[in-house]
Amino acid sequence: MMKKIFVSFFVCLIFSLIFFKILPENSKLDSASFTNASDTLSNSRLSYRAGVASGTSGSSLVTIPATGNADNDTNHLFPNDTVCFTDAGMNGCIGSTTYNVANIISTTSFNVNTPLTNNLDTSGFTIATQSAIHTISFTLVNAVPSNGNILVTIPAVKTAGKTNDGFPDTASSIANNGFDLNGLGTTNVSIASTGCTNNWTVASVTAGNGSTNHTILINRSTTSCAASSVITVTVGDVNKQLINPAPISTGHTQGVADVYTINVQTRDGSNNVLDQSDMKVAVIESVLVSATVQETLSMTVAGVASTTSACGQTTGVTTTATSVPWGTVSNFGSFQQAAQTVTISTNAASGYTVKVDENDQMGKDGKVCTGDAAGEAQNCIQDTTCNATGCTEVTSQDWTSTSYYGLGYSLANISGTDAAFLYNESARTFSSKQFADQEASETKQTIMSKAGPAASDQVYLCYRLNVSSTQPAGYYFNKVRYTATATF
Repeated sequence: MMKKIFVSFFVCLIFSLIFFKILPENSKLDSASFTNASDTLSNSRLSYRAGVASGTSGSSLVTIPATGNADNDTNHLFPNDTVCFTDAGMNGCIGSTTYNVANIISTTSFNVNTPLTNNLDTSGFTIATQSAIHTISFTLVNAVPSNGNILVTIPAVKTAGKTNDGFPDTASSIANNGFDLNGLGTTNVSIASTGCTNNWTVASVTAGNGSTNHTILINRSTTSCAASSVITVTVGDVNKQLINPAPISTGHTQGVADVYTINVQTRDGSNNVLDQSDMKVAVIESVLVSATVQETLSMTVAGVASTTSACGQTTGVTTTATSVPWGTVSNFGSFQQAAQTVTISTNAASGYTVKVDENDQMGKDGKVCTGDAAGEAQNCIQDTTCNATGCTEVTSQDWTSTSYYGLGYSLANISGTDAAFLYNESARTFSSKQFADQEASETKQTIMSKAGPAASDQVYLCYRLNVSSTQPAGYYFNKVRYTATATF
């Protein structure tokens, strides 16, 4: 009987030893998962890693192969992406030069913004790196003692020497792929606590070696951190960030995320696990949302009814979009007033100008009025000289005396501030100019302009006519021309 009891005891002892032996040395039976555990990436876009089919010094055209790489098309290469071209060993950018993507030509070709300074290595790679700050947040279930720590484990590619070279990694499967450490160190990791004093020290950042993953060790310096405390670990800063993986080379579908697992543990002074959680992060191709906005420019010239107040005057005739019909002038030595409205809309970033000129001075029956001073003797209604000080197509002057005859114009803003000059500038009553005379080779002049987009900006162009009693009778006319130009 004693022999049986001894055997049973011995078996139980052996079983117990085996049971406890197979538990990891840093395990604890009552460890729990964190609550509210998450890892938020500042940029969840997959890095781009394609091959090189061709690229010649002096040319901006680059072609990639359609097979054999993590990326085999340009679907996830966007305008303005920064690209680096490497050799087969990924020993830095060829010529120590990076470029920006100017435009995508096809599924296997694109242009860079400046000509290539070197021939590309057709056994090398086309790289567009995407990096991210990881904000890891979790709530403790168990307190972390004063000699405890936090261990963050981040997947690294299972290729020796490639885990920390500053280039995005790829592998045949997610299990063998990971984030490149990119030289990130202890100064690029920070930690914050809510619910306990922030007595933490980032002790080490260790790169994976091809068979291990990256680890970040954060020691608790003094006092314990109580259960229910919220911990936030920020991995990366403005200077250094983890590099997002390129797509896995086998089985990746564009638009379907490659999902990686980041593990976080809290441990006691003997590295026994207190709490732990696996946090999933999904990296995926971004979506290029693009649209081409049509360049727009619209200009409208509209008539103004008589008795309208414009440029400080009351119009005496009704104009249309295509005519200023003075009619029969019998009130000599008296100002006749008319106006049109000019409206401009454009989305031109650099704005617009509207210029005006006339084909000639007003000639009897449309006769040519040779020179800019042709007048009554030549059967022409001369362009006004305003008052005695004189105005031209370039220089405005006040025109208040009916002793000075001819045709002139002024401007007033209706909406916006686009008029080139104003009827009441410099305390004048009717500041005027001549129309630039095309027949006399005068240069058309700006009446409206703006340095940016315009939304129905509008001015009055106000005509003034004064005819002397000695002007030969007859039908006089000329043509006024508006020219609108937008700068996109």
